[in-house]
Amino acid sequence: MAHKRSGGGLTTAQQAAKFLGVSVLAGAVLAGIALPAAGALGLSAKGTAAGFDDLPGELKAPPLSQASKILDSNGGLIATVYSRDRTVVPITSMSPNILKAIVDIEDSRYYEHGALDLKGILRALGNNASDGGTQGASTLTQQYVKNVFVEEAGDDATKVAQATQQTVGRKIKEMKYAIQVEKELGKKKILENYLNITFFGEQAYGIEAASKRYFSTSAKNLTLTQAALLAGMVQSPSRYDPVSNEQTALDRRNTVLSRMAQLKDITPAQAAAAQKAPLGLKVSSPKNGCITAVNGAGFFCDYVRNTFLQNAAFGKTKTDRQKAWDIGGLTIRTTLDPKAQASLLKGISKHVYKTDKYVAADTMVQPGTGKILAMGQSKPYGFGKNQTQLNLSVDRNMGNSNGFQQGSTFKPITAAAALEAGYKPDKAYPSPYQMPTYPDVTTCSGKVIHSTKGTQNESESEVGPYAMPDALKHSINTYFVALEAELGLCPVMNMAAKLGLGRADGTPLWEVPSLTLGTNEVSPLTVAAAYAAFANRGVYCTPIAIESATGPNGKKMTVPKSRCSQAMSQSTADTLNSMLKGVVDDGTGINADLPGRDTAGKTGTTDSRLDAWFAGYTPNLASAVWLGDPFGAGKGGKRLSMDSKENGAPIKIGPRTYDKVEGATGPAPIWRDAMLGALEGTPPATFVTVPLPESPPKNPQGDPTKPPDNGKGPGGTLPNPFPSFTFPPVTTGGNNGGGNGRSGGAGGTGP
Repeated sequence: MAHKRSGGGLTTAQQAAKFLGVSVLAGAVLAGIALPAAGALGLSAKGTAAGFDDLPGELKAPPLSQASKILDSNGGLIATVYSRDRTVVPITSMSPNILKAIVDIEDSRYYEHGALDLKGILRALGNNASDGGTQGASTLTQQYVKNVFVEEAGDDATKVAQATQQTVGRKIKEMKYAIQVEKELGKKKILENYLNITFFGEQAYGIEAASKRYFSTSAKNLTLTQAALLAGMVQSPSRYDPVSNEQTALDRRNTVLSRMAQLKDITPAQAAAAQKAPLGLKVSSPKNGCITAVNGAGFFCDYVRNTFLQNAAFGKTKTDRQKAWDIGGLTIRTTLDPKAQASLLKGISKHVYKTDKYVAADTMVQPGTGKILAMGQSKPYGFGKNQTQLNLSVDRNMGNSNGFQQGSTFKPITAAAALEAGYKPDKAYPSPYQMPTYPDVTTCSGKVIHSTKGTQNESESEVGPYAMPDALKHSINTYFVALEAELGLCPVMNMAAKLGLGRADGTPLWEVPSLTLGTNEVSPLTVAAAYAAFANRGVYCTPIAIESATGPNGKKMTVPKSRCSQAMSQSTADTLNSMLKGVVDDGTGINADLPGRDTAGKTGTTDSRLDAWFAGYTPNLASAVWLGDPFGAGKGGKRLSMDSKENGAPIKIGPRTYDKVEGATGPAPIWRDAMLGALEGTPPATFVTVPLPESPPKNPQGDPTKPPDNGKGPGGTLPNPFPSFTFPPVTTGGNNGGGNGRSGGAGGTGP
């Protein structure tokens, strides 16, 4: 406590405090006169300001962080995201009750004094000089200035502490900036800004968010009792929190009501009646982030967020984009079709339960636009049991998944590359049941790869010769290995690149002999977008999730557009569509057939049945479904096989029990049910098709000059296309694809 000098004199601190009051009264603040006794006032070089004149002359208020809205393609709300839950509203959208209540309890002389309340300052200076404190005298304008500093500090604890420290130096800063603000904005605008910036507890910033949080209403509809409660909270949001401190909050509300009656903004009778009323809370829980997304769109919402943060269209640097996202106030309209999204989730949940150890993921893409219409998986987005935040549909940089081996859904890429290179659909190979080693293949650099591994077909009865249509229809591994070897890896790699296919981990595709069998790990979105190019007669369009966006000022933002390019000729695409249509009509994909619609696609199953796929399309929608164990639910964290022989027990997924799961039996029915609802109401469209050749006549016993080999031999009677390659005698069982490593093991073994 400060003491007077003997003889009644004032201490240095008291003299400085008195001088501040006199300076203000004399207008010295406006004149910019530096204050003496800086040390006594707390104006040290470390903390605040060296002198009044040294302070910058202009307060630059940062844009207020607000909630952003992510909408579907119809304008429906998917999710609200924010760093601070705030919705800025004009003063005309605030109830007169809150305008009166906040002024009466915080600064009753607001409309009578200037930026500084001289009476309040003198009163506070007298009190502070006697006890050494720094309390009181802050006008609403000064409080607004302080909140600007707090807003600018963001989540930086050190800066927040500096913006709220109880020192005379900080008060002086507030005073100077308050004078400037009052001159520039005026009382009405300052009050509006104050009510938009102030923290009301429970994650609510600004009067609109507070109204929704505590009463599930808007600021313009606040009643007298509601307004009094919220106005009373400003002094200490935690102390007067009505959710956790009901009685304290009630007492504070009634204090506000008494003050309003004292100042004649309400009558004593109104105050008395209001004080008898209960708090009347109707609390709404904070709803922030993709965890709150409706229609199971949490993963898509997260993809939109990552798109914003990683795309230069929304800011030159990562820091710029993060700042824009945190400031918020964005309205982002996305490509998500609520009908397709609902159907996708229904299709998945019918076949795979969220409690299953196996997970299904599906993504739908619109041919010709690249728009992602739906995205989801069987385990919901979240932190709880049977939930995950790992987006299995996208690449690692967009959802932290490393992708999955593509299996035989890659074979159409090899077929497209061959057709583009001049190969005809009637191109046939002996296609034996088994190849103990791959033929030599040549890379883009001219390197020849000699592999010690090989592959086999799904069934011993699958022995050639085969032409391309039947090889796709029945997913003949040995046919496509032979085609790839003759064609070379480079045309296949180039076609994959044109179709946007890359490894989910962001690295280039592995250029290995098993490339055509889908040994690379990819994402469902990547596969769906590639297949959409088939549907679009060879034109590939990069996937997009955002259609439009506006900033907090309502100004339209530039959004990334889909980039479309001709990946293959229309003739190639038409031929490929004709062949893949046959896969669904009477091949391995028959379980995906959509009645009354032209449907094309390809199944895929990888080594040990760790991954199963179906990727397919109609002329107006493409989709890719993956099924497997992504989390390593087996012993030692190993992924569970979907083969009862490998797994040691029948495979239970959803309502079914499987002996073994293939792309044809697991993902294909999911794909069909999801697509049926997504396309409901959409007129059927047809592919441009071409006549297809049949495979050469098969000799199930191989070379008729030799004894029967029960289909285990080198295939039909076609000449061996690889003079340096021989088919040594093999026995049933083989190596089931020979692994999936970079040295050339197979990625796909079955339909």
